[in-house]
Amino acid sequence: MSEKKRCLMIGAGGMASGWIRHFYPRFGDRHEIVALVDVNADVLNEAGDFLGLPANLRYTDMETAFTEVEADYCTIVIPPAYHKDAVMLAVDKKMDILSEKPIADTWAACIDIYKAVKQAGIKMHVIQNYRYTKRMLTMRQVLRDGTLGRINYIMGRFAADYQAYGAWGAFRHEIPHSLLIEGAVHHFDMLRNLSGGDCRTIGGWEWNTPWSSFRGECCAMYVMDMTNGVKASYEGSGMASATQNTWHREYYRAECEGGAVAIGRDGITRIYRHATGTGIRMEDVKPIVPEYDGHQWLINEFLEWLGGGSAPDTCLDHNIKSVAMVFGAIEASKTSTTVNVEEMVEKICD
Repeated sequence: MSEKKRCLMIGAGGMASGWIRHFYPRFGDRHEIVALVDVNADVLNEAGDFLGLPANLRYTDMETAFTEVEADYCTIVIPPAYHKDAVMLAVDKKMDILSEKPIADTWAACIDIYKAVKQAGIKMHVIQNYRYTKRMLTMRQVLRDGTLGRINYIMGRFAADYQAYGAWGAFRHEIPHSLLIEGAVHHFDMLRNLSGGDCRTIGGWEWNTPWSSFRGECCAMYVMDMTNGVKASYEGSGMASATQNTWHREYYRAECEGGAVAIGRDGITRIYRHATGTGIRMEDVKPIVPEYDGHQWLINEFLEWLGGGSAPDTCLDHNIKSVAMVFGAIEASKTSTTVNVEEMVEKICD
């Protein structure tokens, strides 16, 4: 067995707590968290106690941690506004990176990260865990295996009742573009994944409601033209007061040449076919049950990549195409124009 990969963990509370307590323990034979960073000393020490880390490997200052700790890679699970700072410290150390989405909180920061990582020649993998849940793997398989023929268009809906301040984590109620940056970054990536194409253009709007608990925009509607000709639409709301299509209950539907496939609140993938004279026939699809699910799928991919395997589908080179959709959407709303996302990516990748 190869040596365990040493991880510098950036973040200990909130989502990072899930990483430490639930996602990473399964990989104890392949990696170990050798040091931990969090600005909140109480949170840091609680997680440090769980991991059994000595006091000298618990840091409240990220720069000091990168200077002192020897690790094979870092895991970044902190608010997006601080991703660039963490990535640049990792770049200076030539340390590979596993990061929560999005790459960063602005397109300019995403560009800086992309160029710095590429120039340093290090690996960066971005978490898009919803691709790898059994419900979405099952729907994607139906679209890939030719059961329904060619795809015409795909629609996605996310609706969550986050009307109470802090219901989605307090920082998300304070940041600009909260739905797009913290939510639709997953949903847009899923539309790419399901359609089999990248986004060519995007148009639509994000907005806030007068009764919102968010400072930033928490509602959105967009349409997209994909590079393979498939069209896509997205409806999102953090202020939904009726039907809920929240995390792991989002609604996706693909209209195809020979029928439709959809998945919704109950998590069951269903195929629909129309037959003249008999109406709609509905069929439940047997779910795919992966060995690794969600975050753990991506952790496994990353560790295999570090060990000499192939680059994953959500590595930086690919994920830049999903996050470009987010910032293209912001620009489209701001200018009431259609934005060429393909050109945005080409400008930084050439």
